[in-house]
Amino acid sequence: MYAIVVAAASDALDKLPETPENEPARALLQQALYAAEEMYITAGNDL
Repeated sequence: MYAIVVAAASDALDKLPETPENEPARALLQQALYAAEEMYITAGNDL
């Protein structure tokens, strides 16, 4: 599940032009990617 969501968010970031009006959406996607990555790494340490 993680890989599907991360790939989709990454693809969306690649397709969104870096314009001022897109910056809020780009920032949300980037923050979500970082949070998901941190959760994935942390969960892996608990196994």
